[in-house]
Amino acid sequence: MLKVRQTKSEAAAPRPSRRAFLGGAGVAAGALVIGFTLDPAKQVRAAAGPDLSSAPAQPNAFVRIAADDTVTVLIKHLDMGQGNTTGLATILADELDADWSRVRVAFAPADAKLYNNLLMGPIQGTGGSTAVANSWFQLRKAGAAARAMLVSAAAEKWSVPASEITVSNGTVRHLASKREERFGALAEAAAAIPVPEQPKLKDPSQWVHIGKKLPRLDSVAKTNGTAIYAMDIRRPGQVTAVVAHAPRFGGTVSTVDDKAARAVSGVIDVVTIPTGVAVIAKDTWSAMKGRDALSVTWDERTAEKRSSDAILAEYRETAKRPGIVASEKGDPAAAIAGSAKVIEAEFTFPYLAHAAMEPLNATIERAADGSYDIYAGLQFQTIEQAVAAATLGVTADKVRLHTQWAGGSFGRRATPTADYIAEAASIMKATGGKAPVHLVWTREDDMAGGYYRPMVLHTLKAGIDAKGAVTGWQHRMVGKSIMIGSPFEAMLVKNGVDSTSIEGASDTPYALPAYRFEVHNAREGVPVLWWRSVGHTHTAQAMEVFIDELAHAAGADPLAYRLGMLTGAPRLSGVLKLAAEKADWAKRSGGKGQGLGISAHESFGSYVAMVADITADGSHVKVNRIVAAVDVGVAVNPDVIRAQVEGSVGFALSSVLRNKITLTDGVVQEKNFDAYEPTRMSEMPVVEVHIVASDAAPTGIGEPGVPVIAPAISNAIFAATGQRLRSLPLDLSGLKGV
Repeated sequence: MLKVRQTKSEAAAPRPSRRAFLGGAGVAAGALVIGFTLDPAKQVRAAAGPDLSSAPAQPNAFVRIAADDTVTVLIKHLDMGQGNTTGLATILADELDADWSRVRVAFAPADAKLYNNLLMGPIQGTGGSTAVANSWFQLRKAGAAARAMLVSAAAEKWSVPASEITVSNGTVRHLASKREERFGALAEAAAAIPVPEQPKLKDPSQWVHIGKKLPRLDSVAKTNGTAIYAMDIRRPGQVTAVVAHAPRFGGTVSTVDDKAARAVSGVIDVVTIPTGVAVIAKDTWSAMKGRDALSVTWDERTAEKRSSDAILAEYRETAKRPGIVASEKGDPAAAIAGSAKVIEAEFTFPYLAHAAMEPLNATIERAADGSYDIYAGLQFQTIEQAVAAATLGVTADKVRLHTQWAGGSFGRRATPTADYIAEAASIMKATGGKAPVHLVWTREDDMAGGYYRPMVLHTLKAGIDAKGAVTGWQHRMVGKSIMIGSPFEAMLVKNGVDSTSIEGASDTPYALPAYRFEVHNAREGVPVLWWRSVGHTHTAQAMEVFIDELAHAAGADPLAYRLGMLTGAPRLSGVLKLAAEKADWAKRSGGKGQGLGISAHESFGSYVAMVADITADGSHVKVNRIVAAVDVGVAVNPDVIRAQVEGSVGFALSSVLRNKITLTDGVVQEKNFDAYEPTRMSEMPVVEVHIVASDAAPTGIGEPGVPVIAPAISNAIFAATGQRLRSLPLDLSGLKGV
């Protein structure tokens, strides 16, 4: 039976094979193994897209009920700290009527046919805040069907009508005859019963776990140190590898002198791979010392050698020209020309590192039959499996993935190129598979190793009439596309417009009578990638601060002004009103260094509003309190939702106040937390989270809390000082004393 809370010593033992997990509707080690998948034709990225409730149920492997009454929920997504393992287990456990104290979780193997992300495409992967949204009906059906099969097994065993049997807290009962059985005693018989194609789901009034505060399933193991992360993996005979990468993006190895490196105690081998030079040693320290001793000449003829300031200057020149139209309505230029007032603004955003607490790492091991096992915090299993297989020259079925707990990601582990997995596979190939290899990226490797939130420039121009209403809106954006050139281009890039570049702007819910949103896809050598909330990281700041500016120019209350433009967006209006009410917006004063700022934004099908309460004293700004309101549909686990919003504030605050990645002559300058300082506990504001009651299908919360904090703080600073700060990170040095 799969052990869920794996000890450090157990990490060396191989996980059960795929066959041990998957048994169709049959018996596997005395356990009931069943689950469901949906029609791949309905797979899209947007969480608000298809109806996922109508597809027929199909057995696979989402729930396993063992003879000891434990219920193991197979999780097809990566849990990188966001708590989706608890949320997903909650969904299934409620329909199953499981005893929560007996519920366990385990990460599913790589199998896109069984475990594809129904809202992302025909791949197994985690991202876009889709874990709960795409699994909602899938896991409810798995739990409901397993429950029905247990009831049928009991009815047959006791020779009583199934309609007279009840299930609660992991026990099946027939009240009239006073007979009862725990799940484990019925699991084997239940596994032989045909799977109902359309099991009856509970009415929300019958939910026991959903909507309630439940203890997270990973809390104990992560507190006492028994949780196994990728960095904890130790395979028999394992060696450690670190890689010397080119100092500039696009550089390649020209020559290598490895004599001094090989002379370092503990160094075993030095090999050149496509991404650099790998030093293999008995331990991490020896590998690092060996790398320091390398002498590498880099070919930088095609490398990116510009500084970030030069790239931004090029963006400004580009922004003077019309771009590709993402969306438009009417003639905004003519409307603006006839306006009572015209407001213009520029917003700039730097490259940002993901800076997850656990740096990138992966362990790869060659089996005797020529197949491979990979242990890592795997976020795009289908891509990672395919890339590793191609690198190793084997078919995908010869690569087994073992997803581990991940110490953060924020998008970095979900690379379309599976870069660090490919690197581990390249080292394994170059060393002939002689020993399991643990590839470790140091903090400096991780920070300077590429894949950043893109640098972005927004220019906006709008007009208002004599009554303050918007007449026209022109919006131009310059930034490097994440999707162009990736496997997702066909799905997410249409007519040259990357939807993730301008999401949250070109599809704004604000009622604009005439508008034109344009985008320029910048070309540069800096690798870019989604960063927690993707395009919304910058579009929310540009939209919400500019709306605030228009409200001020109109002499209107920022809340009332927004609500007047959101008559067609009731859920976004709802969170705005709730956040304002809870923050005592009506009693705000402003000025004299004290201010409240408000913002709201929809992303990934979820709606979030925040009010920031700040104090400004010259160039020092203290964020005292954040009041948030969220509408994520059904709140599967309210405590996890609150934790994610609180975590979003902590994560994003440092990017609002100081974080940026800068290049000097193409070389990254910020390589550790001394120069890229995360939010300190002493900086954390009080965070209040209010959840809107809803019966809509649940959406995500891992990312939607991030976009709204920056504009809320920016708008609060204006309320406190009368000075408008637009670009991120906020330049507080220019604030005057108040």
